[in-house]
Amino acid sequence: MLFSSHNDHVLEEGIPGRVMEPGVRLSLEPLTHLGQLDGTEGQPPDGAADGRATPGWSWSRSNPQQTDPHRDTVRRHLQFPSNCTVLILHAKVAQKSYGNEKRFFCPPPCVYLTGPGWKQKKEEIKAKNVTETSSKICGYIGLDSLASSQVESQKLTFEEQPDSKEFSCAKALYISDSDKRKHFRLVLKLFFSNGQEIGTFHSKLIKVISKPSQKKQSLKNTDLCISSGSKVSLFNRLRSQTVSTRYLSVRDGIFTASAQQWTAFTLHLDEFCSQSRGEFPLQEGYIRYGSKVRLICTATGMALPPLIIRKVAKQSVMLDVDEPISQLHKCAFQLHGTDGMYLCLSTEKVIQFQASPCPKEADRELLNDSSCWTLVGTETVEYTFSDSPSGICSPVSPVPLITALELTGGGDVAMLEVQGEYFHANLKVWFGDVEAETMFRSPKSLVCVVPDVSAFCRDWRWFRYPITVPLLLLRNDGLIYSSTFSFTYTPEQSFLSGPPTLPEITQDSDTLINTIHQEFTRSNFHLFMQS
Repeated sequence: MLFSSHNDHVLEEGIPGRVMEPGVRLSLEPLTHLGQLDGTEGQPPDGAADGRATPGWSWSRSNPQQTDPHRDTVRRHLQFPSNCTVLILHAKVAQKSYGNEKRFFCPPPCVYLTGPGWKQKKEEIKAKNVTETSSKICGYIGLDSLASSQVESQKLTFEEQPDSKEFSCAKALYISDSDKRKHFRLVLKLFFSNGQEIGTFHSKLIKVISKPSQKKQSLKNTDLCISSGSKVSLFNRLRSQTVSTRYLSVRDGIFTASAQQWTAFTLHLDEFCSQSRGEFPLQEGYIRYGSKVRLICTATGMALPPLIIRKVAKQSVMLDVDEPISQLHKCAFQLHGTDGMYLCLSTEKVIQFQASPCPKEADRELLNDSSCWTLVGTETVEYTFSDSPSGICSPVSPVPLITALELTGGGDVAMLEVQGEYFHANLKVWFGDVEAETMFRSPKSLVCVVPDVSAFCRDWRWFRYPITVPLLLLRNDGLIYSSTFSFTYTPEQSFLSGPPTLPEITQDSDTLINTIHQEFTRSNFHLFMQS
């Protein structure tokens, strides 16, 4: 069997604000590949585990006829997903407080609870408890090493949104000057009001800075630079007052300035100034003042028109600056093709503001406070799990996160390395409703055997179309961890064009399995990777 791996990108056509990358493969190739499912709450399954790590490298091939106590659970989950998702949004950097001054994190860390599984969990708890409030979700969020201190942790109160999401944000978190760390994580602890623990969830690493750099930023310090394709948040603060802070957001299909919630935007270089709000060529590199850019809402795909990003200094725009943008810098966004029109807010509305020429300096234009935005990079971490219909009461954490897949091996045995975080020995990898032999390597690595295509298609020797199965992880007690990754089996064109030949089938099971292996090898499947 021949294997190969590539880093091609999955593309979606006709969606507002989506990016078309160069070198796109538009026609279906006769390949088998790893990929990423469209959407984060899609149809990821999970399977069963016996809680034991496979010893050494002694692998055995999965039997498609195997009976597994968790297989029916996985099949029901694939057919009727009941995921619970915890989404944590936060800034990449946090400014340190000094003395009695508390510099609260801006934008504030936000937590969203999504998915139909939360409603099911609440109904299960209500059925067991008399009080209506027993199923209410509560939480605390704080800094990792100080999370046990109630002084440094903030209680979260979740509000139900119109789209059935539950939302809460921590507006009073800060890091004191006595904390000498250069990086930290946020720790979120969730539980039901009846005392049942849900789990503990961590943010990504956050860099501590003393204050925004006023010097010309060097590309050597990439931690503070903003690269094309980064997720960012924009906020406006009138007269440096915290209570006046408003965040660029999208609500009901309209760009707004919200005092409550912020939205992450993808910031792309767009030197060609494409007028289409759909696809446009992706460019690499760091964002510099004077660059032509596009801001695309990560939640809705809505995009603002092409903009030119400008440096702000004392309520004036500097038109001749060409240097990298740094975290928490103040900037302005000029609408491309206009003479001094800038993105501005008026209470909750996003409008255009006409700048006026600076009488003293020709390379500057005068702005108002509402046209000056602070830009900061953001991170998002998403945890998804499902314990339905098993009704597991133990905490779901640690919730594993899959970040990458790497294929190795060949011949009769192909092995897939699953890379990520928070792995443990009680996890098994499942391809759809088929469990794969899995070995725990480290908290960041699992290795499994790729199941035969025969496990998913009885007449696999005759199939003419790709077979895509979702990848999931299953804890040994039946808890399912969904993922956005998938695996696709696709026959080669050379195999499809040839006349089908069916080998003589015998009743001997060993002979039958050997025949399947030989046919799978002769079919000459290929593998490549997508992210």
